[in-house]
This record gives sequence, structure tokens and C-alpha cells, in this order.
Amino acid sequence: MTTDNRVPFGLWQSPLSARFLAQGRRFKGVAWDSDGETLVWLEDRGGQGVLVAQGITGEAPNDLTSDLDVRAEVGYGGGDFSVQQGQVFFVAVPSGQLFRQALSGGSAQSLTPPFGKIASPAVSPDGRYVAYVHSDGKRDCIGIIDHRGEHWPRRLASGHDFYMQPRWSADGSRLAWIAWDHPNMPWDGTVLEWSDLLSVPGGLPRIETPQIAAGGAGVSIFQPEFLPDGRLAYVSDETGWGRLAVHDLASGERVWLTADETEYGLPAWSQDLRTYAVSSNGQALLAVANRAGFQSLEEIEIRTGRSRTIEPLAAYSEITQLAAAPHGDWVTIIGSGPRIAPRIVNYQTRSATTRVVARALSEVVSAAALANCEAVSWPSADGETIHGLLMSPASESCTGIGRPPLVVMIHGGPTSQVRAGWRGEAQFLATRGYAVLMVNYRGSTGYGRDYMLRLRGNWGICDVEDGLSGRAWLIEQGRVDDQRTVIMGGSAGGFTVLQTMVEHPDVFSAGIDLYGVADQFGLAAETHKFESRYTDSLVGPLPSAAEVYRQRSPVFRADRIRRPLAIFQGAIDRVVPRNQSDRVVQALRQNGVPHIFHVYEGEGHGWRQAETIEHFYQELDSFLRKYVVYQQTSEAMTVESGQQPVVALPPNQG
Repeated sequence: MTTDNRVPFGLWQSPLSARFLAQGRRFKGVAWDSDGETLVWLEDRGGQGVLVAQGITGEAPNDLTSDLDVRAEVGYGGGDFSVQQGQVFFVAVPSGQLFRQALSGGSAQSLTPPFGKIASPAVSPDGRYVAYVHSDGKRDCIGIIDHRGEHWPRRLASGHDFYMQPRWSADGSRLAWIAWDHPNMPWDGTVLEWSDLLSVPGGLPRIETPQIAAGGAGVSIFQPEFLPDGRLAYVSDETGWGRLAVHDLASGERVWLTADETEYGLPAWSQDLRTYAVSSNGQALLAVANRAGFQSLEEIEIRTGRSRTIEPLAAYSEITQLAAAPHGDWVTIIGSGPRIAPRIVNYQTRSATTRVVARALSEVVSAAALANCEAVSWPSADGETIHGLLMSPASESCTGIGRPPLVVMIHGGPTSQVRAGWRGEAQFLATRGYAVLMVNYRGSTGYGRDYMLRLRGNWGICDVEDGLSGRAWLIEQGRVDDQRTVIMGGSAGGFTVLQTMVEHPDVFSAGIDLYGVADQFGLAAETHKFESRYTDSLVGPLPSAAEVYRQRSPVFRADRIRRPLAIFQGAIDRVVPRNQSDRVVQALRQNGVPHIFHVYEGEGHGWRQAETIEHFYQELDSFLRKYVVYQQTSEAMTVESGQQPVVALPPNQG
């Protein structure tokens, strides 16, 4: 570092090392026991799911599980556990069975046979039965089992390709759930079904013919919840935005609680996502509102629809799960902000008391040393408005030289959204002197249904164009170095990286691909059931769209890639199998393109092991230094001084 603290962008000394980020915990869900006295949450520790409990009085947290890996694996997972009457019901791998364990201690008891996969256990109000989603990989259903596992499970509802979010009425007499069929994804069109439950002497309940409360073709319904008076709340995008509604099953009357232009739903990439909860008195909903990628928690009065933002939680601009205690007016969130790593936070509406229960990362780094986040928008090549989030370089001790290099980050999905919460990879880069543009390209959620639908038939077009136009806009604004720009993404975002480097081989200085889709034919043929028809809408139905598939499969034109490329892949990825990355790497080798290729054993579609995460960040830093920062910085300093470059490189941090 020079005496005046002027250090080339990309070479700043960052407080976020690879090891520091790898040691963080990941919070995956929260739930209250029915007595309102105990909070249970699930955290991922180095690849193992562990259930943790803590009483409302604030005694030390207690691990409930140790040997079992708590994790549901229907689709992309989620819906791992629920709590009722002093018992936690959870799913564990590799068996995929449903287990019951007392919060007071003791060993877990299996309730279901080791057949297929289970998710989203929902316990009846009297604690006698557990409804859940079951999948054998080909056929899905809503199943039911008694709380002791004394009966053979019964199939309650079947006939649709997919199910999620089973919910009991307060008196236990009715059950509701979400269902949909191929080729739809849950954000394309779903139905909200419900039925009365009929008692069976000496056996498990059964249902009558299900009735449809809402949804259908072109309407996505998300997260049903029964109110104490028997009405159903849910999120519907019928008017073009995910709005909260309350439905009277007897009269059929529906009342909207929220308006357009604010999003209250999520794309259901996993089971049991929750964006709202019913308050303990049943008079209000605690709901997560999404505006331009920034979320906030609101309290919405059910009778009038009046809402207020819960200001003591305003620092948390991304809320990934929430749960309301049945007593005591407590609501719990998993919240984060651009400068706040995920936390589990309790908030009591009556007293406005806030209490941090757990932290995902050690909070030893000052907020001033981290990058903030701003919502940005820019025009596409054809004049449409594109949305994103921008992190500018941040440091307490370094000042850059010239303009910063840019990393254009493309989120996965592609039907998803990057929101203004904690982004470890973006902070890792921004605190080293990079500008990071996180693109919510056309096809992303959070900006209305029409914006999401723009990607239909246009995957590999809109996402590519929007990354390019975002880069061009920042260059035009004079905010980044036009000679040092990188495109980075994982999964569907990795596809955009590869497609961009094939279609526009000289625009970006380098690319970073994490388990990206390279072969659309292979994706359609080899991926799991959940996404097996996804490309029908994104690319087109086969065989009629075969030529489009070929044009949107970078593997067939990988010989066009000329700029350095880093590829990272999980060895046991069942969404995008390793062979897709192998074939791209083969082309890079044949053409002498600079690249690195890392395959992580034991990893699937994303990283779970601390060793993998640490190594990935180290390699990311080294790759960018070698192919973007150091080489280009040296050239720039040579031109400026007329002498041979002398650049003091800080050691790789990690």
C-alpha cells in the first residue's frame, strides 16, 4: 500500500477473507412451538442441517439434532420441519423419512418408511396428524401420517404433477394446499385447493373431492394460510402483482388487502417459502413487502387493509422467512441487509422490542468497511427499463486509481430476483475495489408478472442483452473502467455468462461460470422432475424448437469463446450435471483459451461445505487478479508513467 493509500482497484486489502465467509452459518427456517414459548430454527453448518431451539426467556440455544442431517429434498428442498405441542417434526437425509423428536430431549423416532422424499410437514392443531408433500421422483401427492407413526401413510390428494404448502384450518376440519401441472412452473399457474377431512374409525382421515378456491391458467397462487375464522389468506398475481387476498370459502367472496406495484409473493423455487404470517390475535398479517428489490416488514389489518411499516426492523432489507408466535405478539424473521449478514431476529409488536437471537457471521467488520447497495435502472437496447442493484467499491483505508473494474453478476433461476440483502460474494468483490452490478434482467420477479413473462421464449436473449446494456450504462456514466469488465453467474446465470461469451466474445475481459447450463438439450433430458419442462416456456417445446435449443446451447459454439473463463462445478450436481461443464472445458483446451476448472467432490448445485466455499473465494480472487486486475493495471501504469510497471501486490487474502 502506498503512503497516500492509493491502491489499484481490485487489489484493496479487504476485511472479508475467504475463510471468514466460509465459516458462516446459513439459516434456513424458523418456527414457533404451539405454546409460544420455544423458537426452533434450522441452520446449515458446513453441509449438515442442525435444528436449534431456544426458549422465549432467552436461555442458551440448544442443538436438537446431531447425527441426523435435517434437510428435505423434494425439488430444491425447503419445508424441512415444523413444531407442535413440544414436538419437532422434521425430514432427514439420506433416507428422506419424517421424524419426530421432543423439544425436551431424547432420540428421534421415524414416522414414515424410507420411500421417496418428504417435505413441508404440517401438524394438525390437535397434534394427532401430520400432512406433508411426498414425491417418488415421478408422482407427487399430499400424504398424511399419525404423530406416532403407528399407521401406514395414506395418500390424501393426488392427480397433479406437483404439490406444496399443505395447511390446516384452526379447528383441524379442513386442509388446503397448492398444486400445479407440467409444463407450468409454480410462478406460471397454480391452483389453491381445499377439502373437508373425514374421520375414519381406527385409521387416518381421508378427504372429499377437492374444491378450487383460487388460481388456474395464467394465475399463480402462493402460501395459503387459514385465519382463525375459517377464511383463507393467500397471495395471488391475478392482477399482475403478487397481492394478499382473503377468501371466504362459504360465500366465495374475496377481498384484496394490498394493491398493485408492490410484490408480496415469491417464485416458489423451494417448499414452504413464507412471506407473511397471521398475528397471534388473528386480526392482522405480518407481511414482507418488496419494492425495487428492497423488502420491509408490514403489519396489515385484515378488517380494513390498513398497513404500517415496522420501523424497528427497517435495517433488514431482505427477509427470507418469518413466523409469528401463537401467543405473546412475537414475530421472528431471518433478515439481512447489504451490510448486515443474516440474523434471526425476534420482534414483539406490542412493546416494539427487538432481540437478535442468532447471527450467521461474526460481526467484527464495521459497516463503514462494507459496501452499501442502491437500486438502479437503465434502458435496454430496445428502450425497455431494466432493473438491478449496484454495489460500489468500499474501503475504510484505500482509495482507488482511475475507475474500478466491474463485475456484472447474473442471478440464477432464471425466474428469481437478487434483493438488497447480504451478498457475501458481492461484498467480497466490492471490498477489494470492484463495482458489482447485480442484474435483475427481464424475466426476474419482483417487478410485476409482465416483467417476469418477458423471458418466455427469450432465455439467452433478454438476459444477455440486459447484462450488456447494464455494462454499457455504467461505462457511459463514467462509473467503471470499460477495459476491465467481468460477467459472472451461477446455474441459469452461468448459462448467461457462457451465452454472452459465445455471442459477444470480445465485450467482457473475462467470465466466471458456476455450474452453468451449457446444453439446453441435456437440461431438458437430464434435470430433475421440477424443471424437466421448464425450457418449454423459456426456449420452446421440443422437437419443434430444436434449432432454437442448439442456438441457445453454448456448448455447440464454445469455440467462439476467446476471453479467460473460470468454471466451477459440483461433482454430484443433478440439476446441471458435470458433463455440461466438461464439454465447455474441452473446447477451451482445444483452442488454447486461458481458463481454470474446479470440480468439487461431494457438492451438488451450489456449495455447502466450508472447505469448498473457502477454496472458491480464493480461486475467484486469484483468477481476477491474474486476468483482469494485475495485467490491465500494469498496462495502464506503464502508459501513464512511461516506465516499466511496479505494482506491489498484497497477498491473496484467505
